[in-house]
Amino acid sequence: MPILAENKKAYFDYQILDTYEAGLVLSGQEVKSIRLGRIDLRASYIVIKKEELWLINASIASYQPQNTSTFYEPTKSRKLLLRKKEIKSLIGKSKEKGLTLMPLKVYTKSGKIKLEFGIAKGKKQFEKREQIKKRETERKMREVLKKI
Repeated sequence: MPILAENKKAYFDYQILDTYEAGLVLSGQEVKSIRLGRIDLRASYIVIKKEELWLINASIASYQPQNTSTFYEPTKSRKLLLRKKEIKSLIGKSKEKGLTLMPLKVYTKSGKIKLEFGIAKGKKQFEKREQIKKRETERKMREVLKKI
């Protein structure tokens, strides 16, 4: 299960409460491009339209730029594939105040490209500072233990 792309900013800006796995509806050249790691999830998010989940603003570069159609859009909306039961539970959870759906990782699983996304709650500024302090102290402790 090699990870092709990861949204590290989402882990810093949001507290991930629960994760889900979904398939993506892609064209052939998009699949080839993603397998080469040419996908960017940083500014992307997931919305619900007509009881379907859509990945918005994920940038997938064209596989062969010189051969690409003039109509190819790298940031077009892409449909996510989930079971109806999962979609209904996600609709209920996403309507709660302060919760959103954030894409976390893109990876391959048994030859198919999958997207891991999570139900996220935004962190406050002081929570981010605490996380940085904690990471710094852990790093310093590891350095001290290495010297011993």
